[in-house]
Amino acid sequence: MVFITGVLTVVVLLLLSPSTAEIKTITITSDTRPLILFEKFGFTYPGRVAIAASSVAVVAPSSQPNLSRLGFFLISEKSLPQFIIEMEQNPTFCILNSPYTSHLFTFLDLPPPPATFNRSYSVTISDEYSLFFANCVPESSVSMEIHTEFFNLNRDASRNYLSSGHTNLPSLLFLFSFAYFSFFLAFSLYPRHVSKRSLERIHLLMPQLLLATGLSHLFAALDMHHVKLTGTHGWDVFFFNFDLIRVVLLFSVVILVGTRWTFLHPLVRERGKKVLFLVIPLQVLACCAYSVVHDTGPYIINWVTWNQVFLLLDLISCFAVVFLVVWSMRSLRKITEGEPAAAMKFSLIKRFNLVVIGYLFFTRFVMFAFKTVLSYEYQWVSNLVEETATLVFCIAMFYVFGLLEKDEYSVIGDEEEQVSEIVVKE
Repeated sequence: MVFITGVLTVVVLLLLSPSTAEIKTITITSDTRPLILFEKFGFTYPGRVAIAASSVAVVAPSSQPNLSRLGFFLISEKSLPQFIIEMEQNPTFCILNSPYTSHLFTFLDLPPPPATFNRSYSVTISDEYSLFFANCVPESSVSMEIHTEFFNLNRDASRNYLSSGHTNLPSLLFLFSFAYFSFFLAFSLYPRHVSKRSLERIHLLMPQLLLATGLSHLFAALDMHHVKLTGTHGWDVFFFNFDLIRVVLLFSVVILVGTRWTFLHPLVRERGKKVLFLVIPLQVLACCAYSVVHDTGPYIINWVTWNQVFLLLDLISCFAVVFLVVWSMRSLRKITEGEPAAAMKFSLIKRFNLVVIGYLFFTRFVMFAFKTVLSYEYQWVSNLVEETATLVFCIAMFYVFGLLEKDEYSVIGDEEEQVSEIVVKE
């Protein structure tokens, strides 16, 4: 029963974990899990797996545990359903003896300590493989230090440490960073033509959003290019910082355009402030959880929990924005009754809010399903679709912002706003 629970946990890990590639040194301490997922990687022919094991220790009720029942293996995505069926039919069966796995080595093959086991394996069949450690000795715990390297060989015999589905990502991210930088340069000139009366803080936030998005994509591309060549990260700290700024600015601008800025009623704007103060801390926490997930891997015990925390915080933020959008449309419909000019502007904001809901639903739910069914060698297509949707959403948001800004009716001065708030309170 314990082993079946471990198998189900691993299935969840396989669904949540993307194909990664960087060179890793992993320390496992007194771990009792029957299965530990170390990496997922999409191989092309020829591909290689290099594993080094050191400081291995096994603690078991028996003074001499069967070391042949502890070891590493590779399993392809195509063989995973057979593997699950096999374990359900025979819970006591050791997966190291399964015909559906590619056996690498067991602890019986390890040299006496303090020597280090170091071996390289060739992958001759192109597929996405997962590296597992299996512990088939009941009530035993394992401690070890594992060094892993996954790579494909290029035509010139150089190493490519990116999974086959991510090889095109550096070029793709460079392209989108160029698009956002061009967008930023075009929009940065925009406030010069805006009257002082209608100049708001949002005029400064929107180009900052474009700049942060362009820098986030640029450093992501540089980091993935560095991983592709060396197997190690070089720009991930810059990427996480600017991605955090990008996420905070994106949610802020969406709320400001949808509720705070323009002609909206003070009561709606007040609700927007509360949601904004809720969403920003949630997104900061979600980015912290994402950095933990990205910097570690499925081999840590709480990796699934960190994934769930990230998803939960992100979904709460999205639902808060959707709630605000629906509530603001409902309130504005009542406020604009009998005012044709305001009703026309309400129709524009309503369409924008529907675009916001559609964007959040598409990037959170549709894209998750799309990535799940997409073949491993075309994972970059999901990034292309998601980045294109985000760029189109930004263009739509800036278009609506431009239409609202042109209308003098959409601008409320400080004195008018104070008077309106007094009226609302009364």
